[in-house]
Amino acid sequence: MNSKSVDTLMDPNAKLLPSQGKPLSDLEKYRILVRKLNYLNFPCVDHWNVVIHVLKYIKGSFGKHLLYGYNNHSKVICCSDADWAGSLSDKRSTSGYFVLIGDNLISWKSKKQHVVVRSSTEVEYKAMASATYELIWLKHLLKEYNLERPLK
Repeated sequence: MNSKSVDTLMDPNAKLLPSQGKPLSDLEKYRILVRKLNYLNFPCVDHWNVVIHVLKYIKGSFGKHLLYGYNNHSKVICCSDADWAGSLSDKRSTSGYFVLIGDNLISWKSKKQHVVVRSSTEVEYKAMASATYELIWLKHLLKEYNLERPLK
């Protein structure tokens, strides 16, 4: 609680590998914290530093919120992207997308692929396919609420 807060959730330069770096001396402290956060598995000093970075971000984010406003247009806009073999440990790719209605973010996803792909084209195609599934679901949802919008 006495640490300085940070402005970003993750350090963009942190690249973690299983069992990289010096082993953490107090494993129980790490395990208790990770059980509460429930997403890190390999207790090394670098991993601990990432967890602390997340906690510092959470500390500094109290009172922050997303603002949704009316901006004279309600087009549905979707963007997708992917990195090819971006994981240092297993060379799997990460893909993701986000969906806006007007200027308001309503949906997003980032996911590590289950398999190693052979090309950047293939991983981009998988990202677009995932975004398309989301848009189809959103189209049906908006139709159900009589709020159909043109897709862009």
